[in-house]
Amino acid sequence: MPNIVYTRIDERGLHGQVTVGHGPHSGCNLILFANDAVANDPAQQALANMSAGEFDTRFFTLQKTIDVIHKAAGHQKIFILVRTPQDALTLVKGGVPITKINIGNMHYKEGKEQVHATVSLDDDDKHAFRELLELGIPCTIQRNPSDTPIDIEQYVKV
Repeated sequence: MPNIVYTRIDERGLHGQVTVGHGPHSGCNLILFANDAVANDPAQQALANMSAGEFDTRFFTLQKTIDVIHKAAGHQKIFILVRTPQDALTLVKGGVPITKINIGNMHYKEGKEQVHATVSLDDDDKHAFRELLELGIPCTIQRNPSDTPIDIEQYVKV
Protein backbone atom coordinates (compact mmCIF):
# COMPACT_ATOMS: atom_id res chain seq x y z
CA MET A 1 0.00 0.00 0.00
CA PRO A 2 1.48 3.37 -0.96
CA ASN A 3 2.09 5.82 1.87
CA ILE A 4 -0.02 8.78 0.69
CA VAL A 5 0.27 11.36 3.45
CA TYR A 6 -1.53 14.28 1.79
CA THR A 7 -3.62 15.11 -1.27
CA ARG A 8 -4.24 18.69 -2.38
CA ILE A 9 -6.22 20.33 -5.17
CA ASP A 10 -4.57 23.55 -6.30
CA GLU A 11 -5.04 25.07 -9.75
CA ARG A 12 -1.71 26.84 -9.42
CA GLY A 13 0.15 23.55 -9.23
CA LEU A 14 3.46 23.22 -7.43
CA HIS A 15 4.45 26.57 -5.95
CA GLY A 16 5.93 28.06 -2.79
CA GLN A 17 2.82 27.80 -0.63
CA VAL A 18 2.79 24.06 -1.25
CA THR A 19 6.48 23.48 -0.56
CA VAL A 20 6.89 25.91 2.33
CA GLY A 21 3.56 25.28 4.07
CA HIS A 22 1.74 22.13 3.10
CA GLY A 23 4.79 20.00 2.28
CA PRO A 24 6.43 20.26 5.71
CA HIS A 25 3.02 20.10 7.42
CA SER A 26 2.25 16.82 5.64
CA GLY A 27 5.55 15.15 6.51
CA CYS A 28 6.06 14.15 2.87
CA ASN A 29 9.36 13.55 1.14
CA LEU A 30 7.92 13.27 -2.38
CA ILE A 31 5.47 15.49 -4.24
CA LEU A 32 3.69 13.65 -7.04
CA PHE A 33 2.06 16.16 -9.37
CA ALA A 34 -0.63 14.14 -11.15
CA ASN A 35 -1.64 16.17 -14.17
CA ASP A 36 -1.76 15.17 -17.83
CA ALA A 37 -0.62 18.54 -19.19
CA VAL A 38 2.30 18.95 -16.78
CA ALA A 39 3.43 15.34 -17.23
CA ASN A 40 3.89 16.07 -20.93
CA ASP A 41 5.45 19.53 -20.65
CA PRO A 42 9.13 19.77 -19.62
CA ALA A 43 8.88 23.57 -19.29
CA GLN A 44 6.07 23.33 -16.70
CA GLN A 45 8.04 20.63 -14.88
CA ALA A 46 11.14 22.83 -14.77
CA LEU A 47 9.12 25.71 -13.31
CA ALA A 48 7.53 23.42 -10.73
CA ASN A 49 10.92 21.97 -9.78
CA MET A 50 12.19 25.49 -9.06
CA SER A 51 9.56 25.67 -6.32
CA ALA A 52 10.03 22.12 -5.05
CA GLY A 53 12.83 22.95 -2.61
CA GLU A 54 13.92 19.91 -0.60
CA PHE A 55 11.23 17.61 -1.97
CA ASP A 56 11.68 14.95 -4.61
CA THR A 57 9.16 15.36 -7.41
CA ARG A 58 7.40 13.20 -9.95
CA PHE A 59 5.20 14.42 -12.79
CA PHE A 60 2.79 11.70 -13.88
CA THR A 61 -0.34 11.61 -16.00
CA LEU A 62 -3.45 10.57 -14.12
CA GLN A 63 -3.33 7.14 -15.76
CA LYS A 64 0.34 6.61 -14.93
CA THR A 65 -0.39 7.56 -11.32
CA ILE A 66 -3.15 4.95 -11.22
CA ASP A 67 -0.89 2.37 -12.86
CA VAL A 68 2.21 2.81 -10.67
CA ILE A 69 1.13 4.21 -7.29
CA HIS A 70 0.96 0.73 -5.75
CA LYS A 71 4.61 0.16 -6.70
CA ALA A 72 5.80 3.09 -4.54
CA ALA A 73 8.73 2.38 -2.27
CA GLY A 74 7.96 2.03 1.42
CA HIS A 75 10.17 4.99 2.38
CA GLN A 76 8.22 7.36 0.12
CA LYS A 77 5.81 9.62 1.97
CA ILE A 78 3.73 10.84 -0.94
CA PHE A 79 1.98 14.19 -1.33
CA ILE A 80 -0.34 14.00 -4.34
CA LEU A 81 -1.03 17.31 -6.03
CA VAL A 82 -3.79 17.72 -8.62
CA ARG A 83 -5.33 20.79 -10.24
CA THR A 84 -9.04 19.87 -10.18
CA PRO A 85 -11.57 17.85 -8.20
CA GLN A 86 -12.24 15.91 -11.40
CA ASP A 87 -8.58 14.80 -11.42
CA ALA A 88 -8.85 13.73 -7.78
CA LEU A 89 -12.02 11.78 -8.56
CA THR A 90 -10.32 10.05 -11.50
CA LEU A 91 -7.50 8.92 -9.20
CA VAL A 92 -9.88 7.66 -6.51
CA LYS A 93 -12.02 5.77 -9.05
CA GLY A 94 -8.80 4.34 -10.49
CA GLY A 95 -7.88 2.78 -7.15
CA VAL A 96 -5.47 5.36 -5.75
CA PRO A 97 -5.97 5.07 -1.97
CA ILE A 98 -6.69 8.72 -1.17
CA THR A 99 -8.30 9.10 2.25
CA LYS A 100 -8.91 12.86 2.40
CA ILE A 101 -8.43 15.93 0.23
CA ASN A 102 -7.20 19.42 1.02
CA ILE A 103 -8.63 22.10 -1.26
CA GLY A 104 -6.39 25.06 -1.99
CA ASN A 105 -6.97 27.54 -4.78
CA MET A 106 -9.67 27.11 -7.38
CA HIS A 107 -9.90 30.46 -9.11
CA TYR A 108 -13.01 32.35 -10.08
CA LYS A 109 -13.90 32.61 -13.74
CA GLU A 110 -17.11 32.98 -15.69
CA GLY A 111 -19.52 30.20 -14.87
CA LYS A 112 -18.09 29.61 -11.40
CA GLU A 113 -19.59 30.59 -8.06
CA GLN A 114 -17.20 31.90 -5.45
CA VAL A 115 -17.91 29.91 -2.26
CA HIS A 116 -14.79 30.90 -0.32
CA ALA A 117 -12.06 33.51 -0.65
CA THR A 118 -9.89 31.03 -2.57
CA VAL A 119 -12.42 28.57 -4.00
CA SER A 120 -14.88 28.98 -6.86
CA LEU A 121 -16.95 26.09 -8.18
CA ASP A 122 -18.97 25.30 -11.28
CA ASP A 123 -21.53 22.48 -11.58
CA ASP A 124 -18.88 19.97 -12.72
CA ASP A 125 -16.72 20.79 -9.68
CA LYS A 126 -19.70 20.41 -7.35
CA HIS A 127 -20.61 17.08 -8.94
CA ALA A 128 -17.03 15.79 -8.54
CA PHE A 129 -16.95 16.83 -4.88
CA ARG A 130 -20.34 15.21 -4.24
CA GLU A 131 -19.01 11.95 -5.74
CA LEU A 132 -15.84 12.13 -3.63
CA LEU A 133 -17.93 12.70 -0.51
CA GLU A 134 -20.23 9.80 -1.44
CA LEU A 135 -17.12 7.62 -1.75
CA GLY A 136 -16.22 8.57 1.83
CA ILE A 137 -13.42 11.02 1.02
CA PRO A 138 -13.58 14.11 3.27
CA CYS A 139 -12.74 17.31 1.36
CA THR A 140 -11.84 20.49 3.22
CA ILE A 141 -10.87 23.97 2.13
CA GLN A 142 -7.65 25.07 3.78
CA ARG A 143 -5.46 27.62 2.05
CA ASN A 144 -2.68 27.34 4.65
CA PRO A 145 -2.05 24.55 7.17
CA SER A 146 -2.69 27.02 10.01
CA ASP A 147 -6.20 27.85 8.69
CA THR A 148 -9.22 26.09 10.15
CA PRO A 149 -10.42 23.44 7.67
CA ILE A 150 -13.84 24.12 6.14
CA ASP A 151 -15.89 21.16 4.92
CA ILE A 152 -16.77 21.54 1.22
CA GLU A 153 -20.04 19.63 1.73
CA GLN A 154 -21.98 22.77 2.67
CA TYR A 155 -21.18 24.30 -0.74
CA VAL A 156 -22.02 21.34 -2.96
CA LYS A 157 -25.40 20.19 -1.66
CA VAL A 158 -28.06 19.75 -4.31
